Amino acid sequence: MNIKLLALAIAALSGVTMALQGSVNSVLGKIIGLLEATFIVHVVGLVLVSVLLFVFHLGDGNWQQIAEAPWYTYLGGVLGVAILYGVVRTIPVLGVAAATTAIIVGQVLTAALVDHLGLFGLEKMSFSWYRVAGTVLMASGAFMLLKK
Repeated sequence: MNIKLLALAIAALSGVTMALQGSVNSVLGKIIGLLEATFIVHVVGLVLVSVLLFVFHLGDGNWQQIAEAPWYTYLGGVLGVAILYGVVRTIPVLGVAAATTAIIVGQVLTAALVDHLGLFGLEKMSFSWYRVAGTVLMASGAFMLLKK
């Protein structure tokens, strides 16, 4: 299988898991509260990744290089809390499809900016009219999903 097709399939599977995660997290948030659900989800994730790293030794990284990472690379945890809170807050109001579409539109716009500017040391990829058109179509789709 072509490496790009495999990457697309993995990305699509990630989208599937995001929609499912948002759904179950929203249900948990309704039951125990938004910040409480965010906390529980992160604790469960911490337990899982701890088992994978320290029990099954599945990590392939190098802990000795932790101090070499730029400061902003440690913001992922903060961003994760913000993402989870936003998902849990919006899915009950908008529904899974509209909220997920809006999330994806935000992701694509931000990703296009990161690509275009080559932020965080990533390779620059020019923003094209195709990307603009695709983003406008997705945003239109999010709006249409809100109509009854």
